[in-house]
Amino acid sequence: MFGNAIRSGARAMRLDWNDIRARAAKFADEWKDAHYEKGDTQTFYNEFFELFGVTRRRVASFEHSVDLPENKRGYLDLFWKGKLLVEQKSRGRDLKPARKQALNYFPGLKEYELPRYILLSDFQSFELYDLDINPDKPIQFLLSEFPDHVQDFGFIVGQERRIFRDQDPANIQASEMMGALHDALEASGYKGHALERFLVRLLFCLFADDTGIFQPLGIFEEFAKNTREDGSDVGAALSQLFQVLNTPDEERQRTITAELEVFPYINGDLFKEALPLPHFDRDMRDKLLNVCGFKWEIISPAIFGSLFQSVMNKEERRKKGGHYTSEKNILKVIEPLFMDDLRSEFDRLKNRRDTGRKKALEEFHNKLSKLTFFDPACGCGNFLVIAYRELRDLEIAVLTERFGEEKTVLDIASLSTVDVDQFYGIEIEEFPVRIAEVAMWMTDHIMNVKLSATFGKSYLRIPLRTSPNVLHNDALEIDWAHLLAPENCSFIFGNPPFIGAKYQSDNQRNQVRRIASLGGSGGSLDYVCAWFLKAGEYLRWSKAKIGFVATNSITQGEQVAQLWPLLFDRYKLEIAFAHRTFQWFSDARGKAHVHCVIIGLVAREDEPKEKRLYSYIEIDGDPAESSHLALSPYLFDASKLQDRHLVVEEISQPLREVKRPIIGSKPIDGGYYIFTEDERAEFLSQEPAALKLLHPYIGGDEFINGEVRYILALQQASPATLRTLPKVVERMKCVTQFRRGEILSKKDVAEGNTARKKRAKDTIKLGSYPQSYHVNVIPDAPFLVIPKVSSERREYVPVGWLEPPTIPSDLVFVLEKADLWDFGLIMSRMHMAWLRNIGGRLESRYRYSIGIVYNPFPWPDEDAESREKINSLAQAVLDARKNHPDSTLADLYDPDVMPHDLRKAHRDLDRAVDRLYRKEPFLSDRERVEHLFALYEKFSAPVLAAAAPDRKRTKRRRVS
Repeated sequence: MFGNAIRSGARAMRLDWNDIRARAAKFADEWKDAHYEKGDTQTFYNEFFELFGVTRRRVASFEHSVDLPENKRGYLDLFWKGKLLVEQKSRGRDLKPARKQALNYFPGLKEYELPRYILLSDFQSFELYDLDINPDKPIQFLLSEFPDHVQDFGFIVGQERRIFRDQDPANIQASEMMGALHDALEASGYKGHALERFLVRLLFCLFADDTGIFQPLGIFEEFAKNTREDGSDVGAALSQLFQVLNTPDEERQRTITAELEVFPYINGDLFKEALPLPHFDRDMRDKLLNVCGFKWEIISPAIFGSLFQSVMNKEERRKKGGHYTSEKNILKVIEPLFMDDLRSEFDRLKNRRDTGRKKALEEFHNKLSKLTFFDPACGCGNFLVIAYRELRDLEIAVLTERFGEEKTVLDIASLSTVDVDQFYGIEIEEFPVRIAEVAMWMTDHIMNVKLSATFGKSYLRIPLRTSPNVLHNDALEIDWAHLLAPENCSFIFGNPPFIGAKYQSDNQRNQVRRIASLGGSGGSLDYVCAWFLKAGEYLRWSKAKIGFVATNSITQGEQVAQLWPLLFDRYKLEIAFAHRTFQWFSDARGKAHVHCVIIGLVAREDEPKEKRLYSYIEIDGDPAESSHLALSPYLFDASKLQDRHLVVEEISQPLREVKRPIIGSKPIDGGYYIFTEDERAEFLSQEPAALKLLHPYIGGDEFINGEVRYILALQQASPATLRTLPKVVERMKCVTQFRRGEILSKKDVAEGNTARKKRAKDTIKLGSYPQSYHVNVIPDAPFLVIPKVSSERREYVPVGWLEPPTIPSDLVFVLEKADLWDFGLIMSRMHMAWLRNIGGRLESRYRYSIGIVYNPFPWPDEDAESREKINSLAQAVLDARKNHPDSTLADLYDPDVMPHDLRKAHRDLDRAVDRLYRKEPFLSDRERVEHLFALYEKFSAPVLAAAAPDRKRTKRRRVS
């Protein structure tokens, strides 16, 4: 039943949440007078499920009987095995006893039948319990509020809410405290390598002091407290301690003090290097004692990465692409990549009751000890740390299941076979390599303490005997097989650097182009793509699975056509799971907030039958999980496409005979020709005759928000006119100097930037023609403008007309001689669905483009009747806008306040445009995009073949 429910849910999601919301409003109105439990329940819930597009009898039954204690029988009002139990009451009845009644049925249910959700209702009020996430706190609402709560029932359509554990706030607090000590040491002049090594050693000692490596507990804090209050001897004392920690007991001097003698020998080269003494003062000693007093036993060793981020400045983070990771985000990768499967396998084995159970558990434990985990951009080892911790947790559960009865008499040192040497990493910076090693050792100790507590015996691995295999090198310059043979690798995962094409250094850009081997210009791939491609090459000789975090740009815009054919065709990989765009949070100071996706890849011959997709209703919330037969590189369900690998390639001309848009004016003037309202007024007070040369200058922001700037338009100004305008000529001279690189832009001057940027040859040449812009678009008739960037919150990108003397900027696209037909198609839900799924993004905002969005769009056929219909409905949209003269386009298209008449006009236009493509209505944007993809495949085949007649296409396997 569960599998059928998922598939039913996948079908049901062809309804948009907006459509479901509308159905829910109608449902609430029709049932506002319902009150009688026996008479109304079945019809009520049949219609309830139907509004989600799911037939109730496919998934759930009424009056399901269960055996209860004392030979009694119970009857569940509605029951969906493994999913939902409904206890229905008549209107006005107290729902508190209903919850107890529902839970009383659980003893009569089999394990696999136990529901995750309980719904209590008296027709007019509802309480929904999620027993996995918050069993004691229901979601409560009235029937009239039901439209606002439909997404709480996402499980009906196959979207389970998935909660990934978040980072303990104490980790962030600890990172801040260590950051403060770092800042004080750095301000004193103790910097660079010495400071980095000192902090790593200090972190180890802090963990060791609170977690039992140092015995008795607290001896390091006591050691620090015994220094002078003015801090003058702190550096020397710590230096002595570090020497002792690096010396085996038998090699220590006999005259060593008792205070130092109690510290154990620590192997692993952590304390080997001699460091210069840091000179502490009173304030620095206070900061040291402050961190010593923190309860480090509650801290995850993943904090080491957060500390490293706290040390780095913003410019270094941008150059290296460092975005350090919270536990919550790491779990989003490792759980669907391997932990979910391992836990499921273990659950199946421990529930066996046959004679082979013990042997099967032993084999499973042996399997855990042979798995290998590889992070080729490991940074400070956060992914390795959390993966090791989760694997050791699972091992402890396995050992408990295997030896639970004998655990008090076993030698636990021989039991644990999962160790840090199963973990591999590559990192370009030395400091994080050392941090990763220490973090893994600390995690190992913490898990050994946990194992000791479970089995009632003490177990330590001190001195350190095994080490994680973390290599200090550039992962893009070495053969990964030298670290770990691909045939021995189980999983590749991590968070490779996020550096967009325009931010890459020359060396980084060359690395990406060498690895991608795209030829020609080399493509415009983000730096993270190089890790996907290196992993694909590595997996030619491996059955390992991949789980990488990436910027969402690799699933949108022009990069899709560059990257994904290589992964699909060159390396024969398939998408096994994915997280759609969400906001990635770091736990460090100067937090990095970027918009990411997570992609799980497997070799084609190993792809799972059902692929998992995590979708975010709120970009910074928790995802809903759904199951699909195939996923597109744009991260939507591809099971209905003829070619699930289909990508949209950037093209220079429209696929069909339609008008061609152009970019707006691009002055390259350093801001010397552009004026705000106030600047324009001041300029005209000095040069009033320049009025006719100052034109409104409108870009995307100005157009949407009803604002205006002005620009000097000198293209048609005669020399005689210009000679009478000295202030204008002064601006022309500034533009010439700016284009030649002789002066800075107005913005740089205002912000205090002094670095001069190298000018391109064409820009220097343009300096000789200051009357001209780099791109000159000065329309002489009304023209349609399409903003390049628009908020992702809007259902529609605001498009509309401007007219002379307005000059469009290069932040809008211009469609000259456009008519209502053009406006209606561009503003339609069909075109917006294409933009949302195919166009690029700037952060999470929509980014319109000619080559990816407009030109490849499968424009519909037209005839006189359809043109007249669309023209009429497009005009209705414009008329609805005019009904609100005090509102900007930003106001009108804010989804929270969009006026009813405008929304209705758009809905009418949407339905008419939909019918240009097919008679049957589209129930969701996903259906629209699937239909458009099929048309794109049909229309683009001859165009792309003509553009690349010698290109060899790999035949792609179809989804059956």
